[in-house]
Amino acid sequence: MTDISLQLYSGRNFPPMSDVIKLAGSVGYKEVEGFGGMYGDLDDAGVKALKAELDAAGVKMATGHFGIDQLENETAKMLNIAKTLGMDAVYCPYIMPDDRPKDAAGWTAFGARLEKAGKPFKDAGFDFGWHNHDFEFVALSDGSLPHDRIFEAGPGLSWEIDVAWVIRGGADPLKFIDCYKDRITSVHVKDIAPAGQAEDEGGWADVGHGTVDWKTLWQAFKATKARHFVVEHDNPNDIKRCASRSIASIKAF
Repeated sequence: MTDISLQLYSGRNFPPMSDVIKLAGSVGYKEVEGFGGMYGDLDDAGVKALKAELDAAGVKMATGHFGIDQLENETAKMLNIAKTLGMDAVYCPYIMPDDRPKDAAGWTAFGARLEKAGKPFKDAGFDFGWHNHDFEFVALSDGSLPHDRIFEAGPGLSWEIDVAWVIRGGADPLKFIDCYKDRITSVHVKDIAPAGQAEDEGGWADVGHGTVDWKTLWQAFKATKARHFVVEHDNPNDIKRCASRSIASIKAF
């Protein structure tokens, strides 16, 4: 059984984060994934304290999300955080709507920008890549997809695929899993509630309790390079319910 991770962003509304880390370990997660907002302001002592909390909970922060500004403007600090916390993979997760390119050339340039931003991390031994949302799968005026432009211009980029966002972007995840099987090194395991349900939770569901065919997808990922499987729910009402039900579903796949 693959070690399952919990994206700590899922528990951001249930402070303190130390309790969410303890919860992850207590319900069976072996890994967690960090996000920029939780460690961006930490000094060296704070990073070491976070590492001690992870160790005490029996989990490893194997992967982390870092904003493009953190990667480009605070490179040394973010490298130190990734090293101190014991990560092996770093992913850039998002670009704000106002900063998103409008055409194919712009997305090609962004892919090259990511490739450059990732070089210090790859040189230090980390896997480095992009984490998608839905906007990368909306066709541009020339018919191409931002997703493809990013990865064409960033040949060294890995992909942390968020399947539920691929679906919300109107794309077929099985097609993209097959196409990018050699680039996928991490998977966000997330589910979508049936239409009209869980609207107070952003329309997301605990893994195995929504509409995504995770049993089929789980088999498809065996043909990829994925080594991290990260449970995420963008806005759960109950983090304990979400964390425990999701890992139970995965164990049954």
